[in-house]
Amino acid sequence: MTLAGPELDWAPHTAELRPYQQRIPRGPRADRQLREITVSLPPYIRDRDFPIQRSLAAMTAASAGDLGHLDLVHGRTMMALNHLQLRTEAVDSSKIENVDASIADYGRALLGVGANASAVSMASATTAMARMIRDAEQRRTVRPEALLQAHEELFRRNPDEAHRAGVFRTRQNWVGGSDYSPLGALHVPPPPETVPGYLEDLFAYANRDDVPPLVQAAIVHAQFESIHPFIDGNGRIGRALIHAVLRRRRSTRHLTVPIASALVAHRERYFGALEHYRAGSAAPVIALMAQATSIATAESWRTATNLRDLRTQWHDAVGGSRPGTPLHRLLDLLTEEPIVNVDLVMKQIDVDGAVAQGVIDALETAGVLAKAPRSRRAPVWLARAVLREVEDLSTRIQESSRRM
Repeated sequence: MTLAGPELDWAPHTAELRPYQQRIPRGPRADRQLREITVSLPPYIRDRDFPIQRSLAAMTAASAGDLGHLDLVHGRTMMALNHLQLRTEAVDSSKIENVDASIADYGRALLGVGANASAVSMASATTAMARMIRDAEQRRTVRPEALLQAHEELFRRNPDEAHRAGVFRTRQNWVGGSDYSPLGALHVPPPPETVPGYLEDLFAYANRDDVPPLVQAAIVHAQFESIHPFIDGNGRIGRALIHAVLRRRRSTRHLTVPIASALVAHRERYFGALEHYRAGSAAPVIALMAQATSIATAESWRTATNLRDLRTQWHDAVGGSRPGTPLHRLLDLLTEEPIVNVDLVMKQIDVDGAVAQGVIDALETAGVLAKAPRSRRAPVWLARAVLREVEDLSTRIQESSRRM
């Protein structure tokens, strides 16, 4: 496979002709008559080293340094920042897959009080990403078990995909082209019987300590997308894998910067970088990852400042609040959890239902909270200023990315 563009710096995928037969013959005649397909076989990368050029090395080092500095300054003291970043990342990672929903519906899905399918999918992506990052942090390794658990979380509430949730594929899949067969596909991943070996190789590379973290994260992601080990959900799980690698390497200890927010601004460039990787050039996806990390980090600094200012404004809006009181604890909670109901408030600030409703009402009167539309039967309240910051963070990252 050849592709005009960057210089080859990585082993290209090889093409191999394989027999093929539809499991359930459907679709146009050409799909039903397809008997051979060309699969794309990635190189094994366990012991492979990337010959990074000086300019790209400087870019990745600078991006990693900026990320580490943000995490050092704000990570330990601003848990709210991580919550916002994580949700921004999960939402925009879903948008790359054309999954979108309103913030209000997304909030209902997070609370488990009913929402549309897209919102449920976005909420599941948030939980799946958090699970994978936490596992890498606690165990200091990137594990296939964590990958499967995250995939199970992503799809267990999807009635069409629940039976495949948390299971590596056992049949051939493909990207693009026909809905019925690999005819005209953009990428045909390796056959299912090769997936276990490729994943063993991938995790060996992901757990090395002698590769620059951003280089490692980019290559792990690109290799994972080439393997495509699931029938669905490869993009969102693969982007969560970026953060699992960075957390294992301690590039971040507390924060999850919204890298996908930068990638969604350049969907075609992002998919093109993955195609260059398959053709034997890893530099484009590494450079894109470094650039996305730098932009997401810079805008996250601004969000950290905005959150601190917002908390001060809320304090003034309620006429002050004493530390330790339910009102003060709820104000602190809202910077981390800007979508709440009575049950969540009861649980998180350890009060009974009457007190929880009372402090919610007080903050609604002060304009800090607003009741979500279409939530009369199962009331949900939104801290709209925080949610605007979630959306603004995503918008700023995308706008900055488009200027690069």
